[in-house]
Order: sequence, then structure tokens, then C-alpha cells
Amino acid sequence: MLTAFARAFKTPDLRKKLLFTLGIIVLYRLGSHVPVPGIDYQNVQFCVAQAQENNNSLFGLVNMFSGGALLQITIFALGIMPYITASIILQLLTVVIPRLEALKKEGQSGTAKITQYTRYLTVALAILQGTGLVATARSGALFSGCQVANEIVPDQSIFTTVVMVVTMTAGTAATMWLGELITDRGIGNGMSILMFISIAAGFPGSLWAIKESGTLAKGWIEFGTVIVIGFVMVGLVVFVEQAQRRIPVQYAKRMIGRRSYGGTSTYIPLKVNQAGVIPVIFASSLLYIPALVAQFSSETSGWKTWVESYFVTGDHPYYITAYFLLIVFFAFFYVAISFNPEEVADNMKKYGGFIPGIRAGRPTAEYLSYVLNRITWPGSLYLGLIALVPTMALASFGGANQNFPFGGTSILIIVGVGLETVKQIESQLQQRNYEGFLR
Repeated sequence: MLTAFARAFKTPDLRKKLLFTLGIIVLYRLGSHVPVPGIDYQNVQFCVAQAQENNNSLFGLVNMFSGGALLQITIFALGIMPYITASIILQLLTVVIPRLEALKKEGQSGTAKITQYTRYLTVALAILQGTGLVATARSGALFSGCQVANEIVPDQSIFTTVVMVVTMTAGTAATMWLGELITDRGIGNGMSILMFISIAAGFPGSLWAIKESGTLAKGWIEFGTVIVIGFVMVGLVVFVEQAQRRIPVQYAKRMIGRRSYGGTSTYIPLKVNQAGVIPVIFASSLLYIPALVAQFSSETSGWKTWVESYFVTGDHPYYITAYFLLIVFFAFFYVAISFNPEEVADNMKKYGGFIPGIRAGRPTAEYLSYVLNRITWPGSLYLGLIALVPTMALASFGGANQNFPFGGTSILIIVGVGLETVKQIESQLQQRNYEGFLR
């Protein structure tokens, strides 16, 4: 792998793509540390330190996707999250709205149109989320319990508020542009790489915090144990992410004029984890809503006390059960809308393909649906267990929660994006007769 990596840098055009991607990453991380105009930077740092000590995870998901920029209230505070949300919404609406479904079937031109709609929706969501973040920071609810939480935004005039919202919206648009630059002129997968960098940026600090809070051999025992468990989890995730059920497909031979077409054998790859990390994001976002609403409720409200007791810390059986069940539900839901057995069966029948032993048409669709349901069960249970590892198995190491570096959303995205990026570099190396990363 190291030899292949060296050869990648020796290839002039591939080296330019890698260096360009690294330059964009540096620029993105620089923007994640530039504060938004109108905030008191010292008060923010004071409250961030307290939030890390108290392990406040209310805004943990968005903060993780922004590489820690959200709680720092920087120009890239919203990170890539508005784009992720917009992409998921458009993907769901494609199944519901016939116009979007027609655009999806048009090929490259239709995909370009959907991408344009995604950009517009991203900016709209950025304005909405930026307004919510500024309002939360002004009220002091962003860092509940911090003594100077109400002094984070000293000037609470309308002009200052508008400037802060516009700045964060422009930061989101710039982030989207940087991701597209990596896709067009870099090594590809731009948005995913920015997401990868945002999550990986918090790994060193989280690991060192575990070492500092440890008691065995000055924390080195806890640190080493977590590293070992992390490698085991990465191996498990790689194994499951690469696992797939291959359904054989045979195409009948056809004579068109004097030429023979078809007669080939192929397969339909159905991944065990067909839904990816989407169910974990859906479940996490849905469980954050009660905690977010409770922040703005009356201090004496019984509903707020109940939510803060059971749905904020993340270690209560109610929270764990709800989180697991939501992941399983959204796994089946997302697979149902992203893979259409009837459409696949019709396309196979149209081009003369069939599954050996299964009649074409409706029996093929029923067989595909049956197989998909069978493999979605282990995939959804795997997602639920991986997401709960920080809470169930690593709670003794520095008060691990959903944002623990080797758990849940972070490890799934890190491994998934890493594998995809390595495959893309490998394919470019193989075009030049080099041996790639994966053998």
C-alpha cells in the first residue's frame, strides 16, 4: 500500500489532484477556526471548555459534522450538514414527486438539474439553521450551565444578527463549492472527503481526553484499550461494508442482423448494509428534537425534566431502546425507497435478463424483495449495535457517548469514505498499469 501511495505521488496528473485536494482541506480547516463577526471569542472558548467537561451532547451531531466549528461559532459553523440534509430530502422527494423521478431517469442532464435544486435547498437550510444557531447563542441555550453563556453575543441588534446569519450561510455555500472543486479537479468524492476531514479532526482531541481522564498508569491503559477496540471496530465495519449478496443474472443471446448480442452472465450486488449511515443520522436527528425543544421550555416544566433525565445523557435504557429501534426502522425505510425491486425486474425483462430458476417479471420482483428483506435485518442490527457501542461498551472510558471517536456515525463515515477514496485512487493507478492499494 505504501508503494502504491508513493507511485500515486510520482504520477504527475494524479499528484496534482492529490495536492489540490490537500490544499482545499487545509483551506477548509482554516475556515473552521475563523470566528463569526459579532461574538465574544474568549467567552465562547470558556463555554466550549465547560461543555467538553460536562459532556453536553445536545448539538453533538452537527458539531461532529462541522469538525467542532459549530460550538466555536465560526464561519464554517454549519459545515456540510445543510448539504447532507438537502441531499437526503431530495432523495426522499424523488420517490414522491413524479417530476423529480422523471429528472432522475433523464440521465446526466436530469442529475444536473437535481444537483441545482440541492444547492438551492442547501442555502435555504443554511439560512434556517444559521438563524436557529444565532438565536440559541443569544439566549444562552447553546451552552446551558455556562456562567457567561448570555454574553457570547454582546451586541444583540438586528444588524449584528443578520451579519452573523449571512456569514454562516456564505460559509456553507463556500463549503459546498470547495467540495465540488474536489470532485471536479481533485480525487473526487468532494463532499464525502470534507465530511471525513471534519470527523477525523476531532479524533486526536477525543483520544487525548480519554488518556487525561484515565486512572490506570496515568491513563495509558485506557488509551491503549480504546485504540485496540477502535482497530477491532474498524475491521468489523470494513468486513460488513464490503459484504454483499450477489444474485446471478443471465442474459439470453439475441441475434440482431448478423451480430449476436447477450449470452453473458453477471450479478446484482445487494450490500448487507444497503442503507449506509443514513439510518443512524435519521435516528440521531430525531432524538435530538425533544432535547432541543426542552432547552426553550420552562425551567419548572415536568416534561422538560423528564426529557433531560431520559433523552439527553444517552445512557438511559429508554434512550438506548428508542435509538436502536429507530435505526432498525429507518434502515428498512431507506432501503424500501432507494431500491425498487419492480423497476429492477422490469429492466431485466426489457433487456432479456433473468435470474436462473426464477421467472421474469413479477416473480423476479418478489424474489428480489424477499432477499432484500432477509439481508436488511442483519444490516440494520449491525448499524444499531455499532451506534450503541460508545454507550454500552465504552462508557467507562472518559464518559463516552454518541460522539465517541470510535463509535456510531463517525466510524461508519470514516471507514466508508476511506474505502471509497482508496478505490478511486486505485482505479486511476490501474489505468496506468500500477498495482493499487487493494489487492
